[in-house]
Amino acid sequence: MSSEPVCEVSKKLLDLEQRSVIKFLTKEGKKPKEILERMVAVHGESAPSYYRVKFWSKQFKWGRESIEDDLHTGHPVDVTPEEMRQKLESLILADRRMKVSRLAEETSISAGAVWIIIHEKLDMSKVSARCVPRMLGPFQKDTHRHCCQENLELLTEDPEHFFQCLVTGDETRVYHRDPESKMESMQWKHKTSPTPKKFRVEKFAGKVMAIFFWDEKGFVLLEFMPQKTTITGQTYANTITTLREAIKEKRRGKLSAGVLLLHDNAPVHVCKISSCRSAMRVSAVKSPTLQSRSSSLGLFSILSYEKISSG
Repeated sequence: MSSEPVCEVSKKLLDLEQRSVIKFLTKEGKKPKEILERMVAVHGESAPSYYRVKFWSKQFKWGRESIEDDLHTGHPVDVTPEEMRQKLESLILADRRMKVSRLAEETSISAGAVWIIIHEKLDMSKVSARCVPRMLGPFQKDTHRHCCQENLELLTEDPEHFFQCLVTGDETRVYHRDPESKMESMQWKHKTSPTPKKFRVEKFAGKVMAIFFWDEKGFVLLEFMPQKTTITGQTYANTITTLREAIKEKRRGKLSAGVLLLHDNAPVHVCKISSCRSAMRVSAVKSPTLQSRSSSLGLFSILSYEKISSG
């Protein structure tokens, strides 16, 4: 027999013995403080605490006769961990928004146990839905799938040549003064040193639009738009013409090998004026943006490719 059960039995017998003493002295009219002093004198460190003496003394004053512990009325353990795991999984799959408190009520276990089973046994976590501009219909999804397959085939035919021909374009607003962020202003200090202060500084109202293009070797074109200039289809078409001249000057031989222009699907990028290729003999590669423009604008950052050939 192991020593642990013996210790538990001995402790239980000692508790019953001490409760009997508390009951006897309480019926003699002794106060909890006096009972504790007498028990400490006899039992020493194994004497009960003042809280326990006070609790049992009050119980016996109220007419309690039993010195045994009350029976626990908790929910009996009648399911195995595997059955509980399956039950929780079925509840979650039926309603994926159900809260932990509701799951604990349905399964009659603690919220902590539910949390452990969900994260450690089911390997699940609760996340928020990702917002998208709009939902695609079956036709748009099928069109996107076919176009992406064709672009993937273009990549797999010659990956090295594909990336050598790739030129990426984007736009951004450049502020006249961009104050450093709180993360950028972090500095080391001792525990006793005062915490540095940083005044709130707003970005200046002055800003300018920058359009830039780059390839695997670096920047090809960086163009700043004049103040109060709106980027339209004609403006972007002029930028594409400037880009062609920049590629011709900085990347000799790139135009003859073919250039794949990668930019997002903003309306000014796919309108008829900016997509006009008669002057530069530009042939478009089939893409979701050009095939279903009305349904794909601003959706999933769909990229369009245009192949620019030399004249």
